[in-house]
Amino acid sequence: MDRSALRPRLTLRRRPAEDRPTATEARPKTTQARPAAAPPPKGRRRPLRTLARLAAMACAFVCMVAFAAALARITLEPSPASAELIHSNLRPGRSLRAYLDQPELRDAVRQIGGNILLGLPFGVLVPVVAPGTRGVTRVLLLTVIVMLLVELAQGALVTGRAFDIDDVILNTTGALIGYLLLGRRLGRAVHARG
Repeated sequence: MDRSALRPRLTLRRRPAEDRPTATEARPKTTQARPAAAPPPKGRRRPLRTLARLAAMACAFVCMVAFAAALARITLEPSPASAELIHSNLRPGRSLRAYLDQPELRDAVRQIGGNILLGLPFGVLVPVVAPGTRGVTRVLLLTVIVMLLVELAQGALVTGRAFDIDDVILNTTGALIGYLLLGRRLGRAVHARG
């Protein structure tokens, strides 16, 4: 028996010309455009960003320490000569009225402006040093706590100094101004995501 007779024959037939795909139909279509150029590798930029971020945080920390030292020197320095003239103020607005009632406008500006200026660096530096404190509410809350502690220490431990709630209000106002003018932007720039 002939085995070749059992095998099926394979024959290739050509399709008629009208059934064949044209040259444009035969090519697979791509719907995605090719990228123009690959972006530079991110691996090289990341260490530079980290280094710049650490340098900015270190600089802000040094400034914060200098600010704390200046704040301590200004607010916690004894003033024995004025011990009998100084009284604690727990009523908001009382000291502000007393500042504004002074005969010399210069004295009122010095008292009010000085307290606002004392809070200004706090609002600028805190968002850079501590990224978890970013946001108006957090900065204000932290400022109120720190300034309350300073005023309490001033009233309890320092001769010729007293606790004044208006100083806390003015310091917090200064921190808010510093945060809105510069602190928010610096915090976002130093602690940018990506």
